[in-house]
Amino acid sequence: MNIKPLYFLILLLIASACGGSKSVTKTEVLSTKDVVNAHLASEPQFNTLASRVQVVYEDDSKVQSITASLRMEKDKTIWIKASILGITLAKVLITPDRVSYYESISNTYFEGDFTLLSEWLGTDIDFQKAQDILLGQSIFNLSESGYTSSWVQGKYKLLPKKQQPNFIYSLLLYSNSFKIASETLSQPNEGRILTVRYGEYQNLDGNLFPSEINIETIEAAASPSEESKKTKIDLNYKKIDLKVSVSFPFTIPQGYEEIRLK
Repeated sequence: MNIKPLYFLILLLIASACGGSKSVTKTEVLSTKDVVNAHLASEPQFNTLASRVQVVYEDDSKVQSITASLRMEKDKTIWIKASILGITLAKVLITPDRVSYYESISNTYFEGDFTLLSEWLGTDIDFQKAQDILLGQSIFNLSESGYTSSWVQGKYKLLPKKQQPNFIYSLLLYSNSFKIASETLSQPNEGRILTVRYGEYQNLDGNLFPSEINIETIEAAASPSEESKKTKIDLNYKKIDLKVSVSFPFTIPQGYEEIRLK
């Protein structure tokens, strides 16, 4: 069984949350300024978080299920352990200036900056962006002057007024919570698309956390004779605890081979 590093690192970038947001009716359409401010205000307020997540991974050759433990200390640390039947498959530790990772199937590890993570995901990633996605916040700096909003099938759609070259971004927000309903990033030149869809949110201490997240990545074929690569990841949150004492144990086992950037 081959466990791709991208699989576990995607787990770093998907999850949850919100709190204290304004509710609107179907006929009340807010301005871009109000939509952006409501989304920014929805960022959850907490110190620590611990969660267990059931993850189903599917690509063109296999389907497999694992259990992942997620721990966070807001603005400081993100920690993930992936396991099957109690056996640790991988651990990831992210701080504002460092990414550490190891995988027991391939006996490999990585320690360094966010370059490797950015390469695997096909876009620049730092700690803040990783945390923003884990908290259901936009990974881009939203502003009323830089974005337009529209009302699409009962949700607010935000688009940059000027899309970056070869990087197209769109965001759908639930109208009653201003949390992310779906987020899409595409790089047409490379044939890459990442779509993240959030299901219903659960309310914990005034913050909304997702019950289910669906992630899909598509990468175009390298040649006409090949097929495009599609990966699906479904996450179901079994338990979320806030204000808990958390630790972040991380020690790379001896004998593991370091992953080096080319």
